[in-house]
Amino acid sequence: MLIRKQSAGRRRLPGNYMYDAEIRRDYPLIAGIDEAGRGSLAGPVVAAAVMLKERHVITGLDDSKKIPEKERRRIFWDIVNSGSEAAAGIVSAGTIDRINILQATKQAMKTAVMSLSRRPDILLIDALILPDIDIKQKAIIKGDSKSASIAAASIIAKVLRDDIMRDYHEEYPSYDFITHKGYGTDGHIKFLLINGPCPIHRKSFGKVMDLGLPFNE
Repeated sequence: MLIRKQSAGRRRLPGNYMYDAEIRRDYPLIAGIDEAGRGSLAGPVVAAAVMLKERHVITGLDDSKKIPEKERRRIFWDIVNSGSEAAAGIVSAGTIDRINILQATKQAMKTAVMSLSRRPDILLIDALILPDIDIKQKAIIKGDSKSASIAAASIIAKVLRDDIMRDYHEEYPSYDFITHKGYGTDGHIKFLLINGPCPIHRKSFGKVMDLGLPFNE
C-alpha cells in the first residue's frame, strides 16, 4: 500500500478544534466564553469571549489550568496575534459582594460578548447560559477541555486576571497576591489572619467572613 504524506490542509485537527469544527457547520461564527477568578477570595472575576480565526491552529491550546504560566502567556499572545478576536469583561470584588459571584460571572461574560466587534452565531460557554443575551448558546461541562474556542477564552481570562492580581500585589504587598492570585491557599489564609482582609477581598465569601476580622479599608 502506497502511503502518501498528508498535505498541510488535510492534517488532522486537534480534538478541541474538531469539536468546534462540527458546530461550525451549522454556526459559522463561534465565540467561546470562559472566566477566571470565580473561586478566588480576592480580586475581580474576569471573563473572555474569543472568536478563533478559522483554520488557524494554535499549538498547545488547552484548558488554562493544565498549562504552566509561561506557556499560557505564549499562547495568549499567539491568540491575540493570530487574527482571532478577543474581548474581556471584568467585575470587581465590590460588585461580587453586592450581586453574588454567579451573577457577577454572568455580567462579566455578557460584557465580553457585547464587546466583540461581530455578532457570533453561537456562544459556547463553560457550564453556563446567559439568559439575557439573544444569541444561540450551548453550555458545555468542562468546556475548556473540549472546545478550542472555550480553551482560548480560558487562556485570555486567566492571563488578564493574573496581571491584575500582580498589580494588586504592588498595592497590597502584605498578602502576596503575586503568588496565589487571591485563591484560598494556606499561605493566603495565613496573611489574612495576620493582616485582616483588604479592600479587594470578597466580604461575602465564607472563608473571609468566617475569620471574623475587621476589613482594612
